[in-house]
Amino acid sequence: MTNAPAAHFTTTVRDTDPLIADALEAERSRQQNQIELIASENIISRAVLDAMGHEIANKTLEGYPGNRFHGGGQFVDIAEQAAIDRAKELFKCGYANVQPHSGTQANLAVFFLLLKPGEKVLSLDLAAGGHLSHGMKANLSGRWFEAHNYGVNPQNEVIDFDEMERIADVVRPRLLIAGGSAYPRELDFERMSKIAKKVGAYFLVDMAHIAGLVAGGVHPSPFPHADIVTCTTTKTLRGPRGGLILTNNEEWYKKLQAAVFPGVQGSLHSNVLAAKAICLGEALRDDFKIYARQVVANAKALAETLADRGVRIVSGGTDTHIVLLDLSSKGLLGKQAEDLLARANITSNKNPIPGDSPRPPEWVGMRLGSSAATTRGLKEQEFRVLGTVIADLIDAETQDKTDEIFESAKAKIAELTSRFPVYGH
Repeated sequence: MTNAPAAHFTTTVRDTDPLIADALEAERSRQQNQIELIASENIISRAVLDAMGHEIANKTLEGYPGNRFHGGGQFVDIAEQAAIDRAKELFKCGYANVQPHSGTQANLAVFFLLLKPGEKVLSLDLAAGGHLSHGMKANLSGRWFEAHNYGVNPQNEVIDFDEMERIADVVRPRLLIAGGSAYPRELDFERMSKIAKKVGAYFLVDMAHIAGLVAGGVHPSPFPHADIVTCTTTKTLRGPRGGLILTNNEEWYKKLQAAVFPGVQGSLHSNVLAAKAICLGEALRDDFKIYARQVVANAKALAETLADRGVRIVSGGTDTHIVLLDLSSKGLLGKQAEDLLARANITSNKNPIPGDSPRPPEWVGMRLGSSAATTRGLKEQEFRVLGTVIADLIDAETQDKTDEIFESAKAKIAELTSRFPVYGH
């Protein structure tokens, strides 16, 4: 009888797979040497990173703490129960399911619980900042359910609740959804709850982007207005990639267990559960509230700086971490600006804006977010530098003078990344 080969437990990535080792090292360098302004990204703590790569990842489990379909889960039970308890404390709710592998799967579990195929949902239009898992035709939610949309007022680009109510009266949806991926303004959960009740709809808040702002007390909570809430643990919550489902409806507690497993997914990710518990614990600390306030302050500083340079900010500003740019007046497409910023080591993404083309290559919007750079320690002064650099690059591109300011822009970004390193680089 022989033991397992020692090499299996000791050989490094570098020794066993140089291709992947090079990719990992290049990604580590990219994160250190670029400023991340993609609104859906953040930088997890060393503690969360350690949990993601822990041996607990080897454990396969199905079911819930104290009621598993496999043995040997007693330590995962501790991690999952801690994540549940912390989520309930953080968001002040009676129930939390921490198993969804993503925000989209959390939404799908809610649909599984509340809707029958073909029933109607009413959600924010994608071009106005909505999310594909809220009924977009290319997504399962749009194929199995009849999706309708509300939008924003074309004058101020803020959600028009009177128009939403009118649409709801006509459509009579079974589910009304708040939230999205690129809406920069504060959401009025109380008003939406009243609309949902008026038409006999359930009210779902998908707070994936603003969960950390809610946890930090800089955005109103969806409770007690929402029937059910979903979110991700990444983005502003600054944790691993995964989802949460929250509610105060006791009748749904057991049903939601079954809706997640075996309803829409199988075995859980043990290492991610441990990482979720850590990030939720971090969000309960006072210093997270300071972080959340800084995220919003930095986004406002970025928006104001760009607006002062003639870049149109969708809705005129921001109440969150998101700054949405309309580049049409500059004669640029979102993808052109994204590529331009990337050359100066700023990461961003093209995005539709209200009234934009349905074709992604023709989008004139760009979405910026303040969460990740705030995690690095940047404050308003540095975000004003970022805004100036971005405006300089945009102006130079429209005047065909990019080369004259390109090196200066790279130097300013290099100075920031050097002064605010990640993971001790």
